[in-house]
Amino acid sequence: MKDLKYIAAFSIPLVALIGLYFQGIYTFLTPIYAFGIIPVLELLLPIQTKNLTEDEVASSLKRKVFDWLLYLNLPVVMALIIYGLTIVSNDALATYEFIGLIISLGIVLGTNGINVAHELGHRQATNERFIGKALLLPSFYMHFYIEHNFGHHLHAATPEDPATARYNQSVYSFWLTSTVRQYFNAWTIQKQRLKNNNQSFLSVKNDMLWYTVLQLSYLAVIFTFFGKIGLIFAVLSGIGGFIMLETVNYIEHYGLLRHKTKSGRYERVREMHSWNSNHVVGRIVLYELTRHSDHHYKSSKKYQILDCHDESPQMPYGYPTSMVLALIPPLWFKIMNKRVPRQMVAG
Repeated sequence: MKDLKYIAAFSIPLVALIGLYFQGIYTFLTPIYAFGIIPVLELLLPIQTKNLTEDEVASSLKRKVFDWLLYLNLPVVMALIIYGLTIVSNDALATYEFIGLIISLGIVLGTNGINVAHELGHRQATNERFIGKALLLPSFYMHFYIEHNFGHHLHAATPEDPATARYNQSVYSFWLTSTVRQYFNAWTIQKQRLKNNNQSFLSVKNDMLWYTVLQLSYLAVIFTFFGKIGLIFAVLSGIGGFIMLETVNYIEHYGLLRHKTKSGRYERVREMHSWNSNHVVGRIVLYELTRHSDHHYKSSKKYQILDCHDESPQMPYGYPTSMVLALIPPLWFKIMNKRVPRQMVAG
């Protein structure tokens, strides 16, 4: 039964569904749950640092239930989008209800959309990567697959990485710099990959071009069937989804830097170059994303077998709580700056 604990990750779309159905003040139930109830639970429940044994790892890798729990997010997310579009385009919602539903769907797109897409984007199977890219579509972040896999994992914890927040950089500044730089980095990476394979910009292998076409087509379909209100709802929810991602990016590597070796190259990525959290609720609802140090140490590891490393910098709170703290820069700096290794601050 412990394998099924990750079903709890579907509690977020479930809460969003309740908000869509009952409307009124319930439209804000998702942000209250994600950034109110979960942080309280994380404060009350003990931190779990235990790692799986070799036998448990081997057993976990054989069980497909962990994979199917990821795949199930695609129909869940898409169904919720369609239901949300139907509600906003047909019901006479108050402005506050419309805003509440945008925030709620944005949270779902960030957690059960982009976060799951991130996990599947590291898989080797084509069908798994397809599901991952489909989950990025509603947040207009399909370029994330290219920049994250071929950019971020190479440059993490260096000034060259747009997804690594600088020491004393606010999350609001980071939203802008990371979003813009990641998009253009993805194009740079794509063009270099085309060049390496002697392919033209208009080649069918230009994934960035396909992503643009697919995302524009997605919006065109929504406008056709759900009108202007549906289009506004989809666009703002998608923006909410990638802001969720960028807030997570912000806390994952904040202030951490790799040093250059005598050869002029950066030292290899180690467990100390990502913030780790063992707060159990966040671990489960985010499919172990909070054990980010081990993910960067070996990105091919599936989420259910990620380890905690003692040498990793530890967050004092879980990821959901830390995301809230990041929105208050003076408080975030006061809590986190003293935890950044001094040698990294010195650069």
